[in-house]
Amino acid sequence: MDQLAALLDGPRARGAFLLRSVLDPPWSLRIQDEAPLSVMAQVRGESWIMFDDGEPVRLKPGEVAVARGPEPYTVADEPGTRPQIVIHPGQRCTTLDGESVYQAMDLGIRTWGNDPDGGTMLLTGTYNLEGEVSRRLLEALPTLIVQPGDPLISLLGAEIVKDEPGQEAVLDRLLDLLLIAVLRAHFATHDAPAWYRAMSDPVVGKAMRMLHNNLAHPWTVAALAAEVGVSRASLARRFTELVGEPPMAFLTDWRLAMAADLLREPHATIGSVARKVGYGSPFALSAAFKRVRGISPQEFRAGAVVH
Repeated sequence: MDQLAALLDGPRARGAFLLRSVLDPPWSLRIQDEAPLSVMAQVRGESWIMFDDGEPVRLKPGEVAVARGPEPYTVADEPGTRPQIVIHPGQRCTTLDGESVYQAMDLGIRTWGNDPDGGTMLLTGTYNLEGEVSRRLLEALPTLIVQPGDPLISLLGAEIVKDEPGQEAVLDRLLDLLLIAVLRAHFATHDAPAWYRAMSDPVVGKAMRMLHNNLAHPWTVAALAAEVGVSRASLARRFTELVGEPPMAFLTDWRLAMAADLLREPHATIGSVARKVGYGSPFALSAAFKRVRGISPQEFRAGAVVH
């Protein structure tokens, strides 16, 4: 599992909330749901996305926007339209005065809006991602990304109004595909984090995938170099140049990020987490965790925060 896959499938990743909005101008939504990541696909009409400290960005038909939270923002038919509805955490929808409006604007299966024939149709998926693994990728993203999204938008739009067996799984996978396609397109044309660029290198990329996919293995630089077919010195030098840190430092960071997420699971023990991420004993994991993060796994699990 690489870091892009772990955004969606890591230990603390959660399924998305998905909704189709059908709206007729004037309309304006104040998004205060604090979601870490939201995907907005414009099916028809246009929308404007406005963060409080940025310029309005237009979303045209066939385009997809990825917004990184938790900062609030506004989505409207025009930049000058004042917010009429507020989206709160848990996707609770109210007027500016706090009166619930969701039931009044319910238009059917996963559909919401002020007019069933409205000129604007927007598909929105909200990911309630939690944890260290997801955060590593989220921190590499800008506040807003806009990229073309066809033909996945059409597929998602056709499926979102169905109510058939397995529908939630279908929608989750389509939304995941749309998100990954947008992130790939963005990183192909903008500054990507070093670890993402390194994944395309035939030597370092292979080494990173081996570390990602088998955290429990007792890796050394020599063993990793033998697996990818280069010398120990060559791998160490190339890995550090492309990723920005040596192979074992990268592995430690990844192991501890995975451990932090696993420790949040209610039935996980420190011993079981240690085995899954490549530490031979609870003591070894605790020592590494405290050395790098400054607190013990027990303190982390209890919600201790050290600044």
